[in-house]
Amino acid sequence: MNIIINGTTYEVEKNTTILQACKNAGIDIPTLCHDERLKPTSACRLCLVEVEGTKNLVTSCSTMVKENMVVHTHNEKVMKTRRDVLNLAISNHPLECLSCDKSGDCKLQDYCYEYGILNGTYKGAMRTPKIDSSNPFYDYDARKCILCGLCVRVCDELQCSNAIGFEDRGFEANVSTPFNEGLINSKCVSCGNCVSVCPVGALTPKGQKFRHWETSKVRTTCSYCGVGCQMDLVVKGKKIVDVEPAMDAINNGLLCVKGKFAYKFINHPDRLKTPLIKRNGKFEEATWDEAYRYITKKATEIKENYGPNSFAGLTSARCTNEENYLFQKLFRAVIGTNNIDHCARL
Repeated sequence: MNIIINGTTYEVEKNTTILQACKNAGIDIPTLCHDERLKPTSACRLCLVEVEGTKNLVTSCSTMVKENMVVHTHNEKVMKTRRDVLNLAISNHPLECLSCDKSGDCKLQDYCYEYGILNGTYKGAMRTPKIDSSNPFYDYDARKCILCGLCVRVCDELQCSNAIGFEDRGFEANVSTPFNEGLINSKCVSCGNCVSVCPVGALTPKGQKFRHWETSKVRTTCSYCGVGCQMDLVVKGKKIVDVEPAMDAINNGLLCVKGKFAYKFINHPDRLKTPLIKRNGKFEEATWDEAYRYITKKATEIKENYGPNSFAGLTSARCTNEENYLFQKLFRAVIGTNNIDHCARL
């Protein structure tokens, strides 16, 4: 069907939202609560656009296109309403951008800059501090929460843990666990997917101290199991400081607790980076060639003196399927034993 956006005619498919049609046309619509993987809720009201023939502005994330629909995305009425929405959001938000760990990667901060919102004009009561630090991997600061609902919906619709939900109504509304007993006592599995989608600094990993503009991202594959989840390592200098799930991959923007938070072994000072050979009772660094020759020598001696069943092999789920196949082939075909197992077998 044909629709007209800002005076230009576009051809779009049926069952397409105005937001998706604008995105396909290269027109940027601000959103704080939208995620293509989730059902739209129109919670933030920031994606409002004007459709000719309607009484009020409509939310583009939940409004389907119609034949010959005429849409205005950035006229004076729309821009003023978006400024009002941002004004309301920032008026009850702690202005701690200088010390906030999310600074540089905060959508609320970016949109306020884009729309010229410096300070909230709706002065009044502010949220009282309510921080849940019970989870060992991340914290929740209710003062910075904008109630977009992304964390609740990801936990419900994608992770299917249903560990969190909205508590109270109106000004006192916040995200909480059942009976307000804290994340550590809920069904939370610490996957961190709520942290990954939070557009502001309400959900942040523990111990995260860096500025996002000082970092770069490196795409890699999670090594903890055979699913092959893709993720972006957030790197500052030569140190990995955070992990973000890849959206355009098999895991569709999701990770488990190990993929999201168990990356600090990479920078650990005790991590082995070169082979070690014990000489005179002390481990010394060696080259890979030296290590392979030593392994071959010892394996040959042991097989000749004690037989192939004196060997046993244990391989890892963090290897690829091909590496695990080669490992068992080595033990069965070369060494001649079936004494082999896998750490992730059922």
